[in-house]
Amino acid sequence: MKLLYAEDEPALSEAVVDYLTYHKYIVDAVYHGEEAYDYAMSGEYDGIILDIMMPKRDGLDVLAALRRNGCKTPVLLLTAKTQVEDRIRGLDTGADDYLPKPFDMGELIARVRAMLRRREEFHPDLIRFGDLTLNMRSGELCMGDISFQLPRQEYRLMEQLVLNHTMYMSTEDLLVKAWGYSTETDISSVWLYVSYLRKRLSAMNSKVEIVSKRNVGYKLEFQP
Repeated sequence: MKLLYAEDEPALSEAVVDYLTYHKYIVDAVYHGEEAYDYAMSGEYDGIILDIMMPKRDGLDVLAALRRNGCKTPVLLLTAKTQVEDRIRGLDTGADDYLPKPFDMGELIARVRAMLRRREEFHPDLIRFGDLTLNMRSGELCMGDISFQLPRQEYRLMEQLVLNHTMYMSTEDLLVKAWGYSTETDISSVWLYVSYLRKRLSAMNSKVEIVSKRNVGYKLEFQP
């Protein structure tokens, strides 16, 4: 897998490139927005890690130009923790995920893997895990001949759990990804809708379970 990494801080760039290389990724590092755009448009990359705050051209402008000109390569945005509006703009512009700085290297690699996995496993309509199929167009959750038409919020929560099934997602992360940044609800809604989905999986006799780990989050597990 080949990655493009755009970051203007040389020390951080070197550390991240070393870490990604250790994990068997091929990485091209660039240090300003114009380079990031030119390299990305070459079309040679499986994924792009893009810092927002860069000289010559900021990351959001680069992202917008890439999507406007047909680049569909998955993009992980790096943002400062205080840049909430930038995160919202980034996701609206076409970013696949974001990671606040400073970040843990372990979380970085997990998010990169999740981003690339979504690209590899993406189907225009269907995503699968275990004995379940989720129709992204109709919102139906199916197991064999059994299906449920999920209400909108249940669907959005289930979608996140299926797409990120190899990692625990925190309650806060699920709230942001399934409800959006501007939601006025709180994390109790996540708990409530997780219970709804668990009841549906039980009613379907699915071997997929939503498991939780205290102070960590939720993920799907398949028990064949």
